[in-house]
Amino acid sequence: QVQLVESGGGLVQLGGSLRLSCEASGFTLDYHAIGWFRQAPGKEREGISCISSSDPNTYYADSVKGRFTISRDNVKNTVTLQMNSLKPEDTGVYYCATDLKGGSYYYTSLCTIISADYDYWGQGTQVTVSS
Repeated sequence: QVQLVESGGGLVQLGGSLRLSCEASGFTLDYHAIGWFRQAPGKEREGISCISSSDPNTYYADSVKGRFTISRDNVKNTVTLQMNSLKPEDTGVYYCATDLKGGSYYYTSLCTIISADYDYWGQGTQVTVSS
C-alpha cells in the first residue's frame, strides 16, 4: 500500500523546535522530489520547502528560510523537516507530498513548492506554536 505518513508535530512554545518526518511506504522516495506544505485555519495551503531527488537541491519559502532545514534519507525512505525558532504564525497542519506518477521533477535536481505539481499527499500533522 502506497503511503506518505507525517509525524513529529505537536505543541511547542515560541522559539522552540520540532522535527517533522515524512516516511514513505509502498514505493521508494529515491527518484521523487518531496515538498512540505502547511495550512493554517482559514488560510490557503502554503508551500514552504522542497527537496529534489538527485544532488539533492533544496528550496525554502521566505517565511521559513534560515529557520527550517529539509533533508532526505533514502535508506530510511524518509524526508525530514527540522524547524527551529518557531513562531505562532508557523501554526498549522503540515503536509508532505510527492509526484508519485513521475512528472517533471522525477529524478531531477529540481523541486517545487507549487502544490499542483504533486499528486500524492500525506494526511498531515498538526503543529501549534504558543506565544
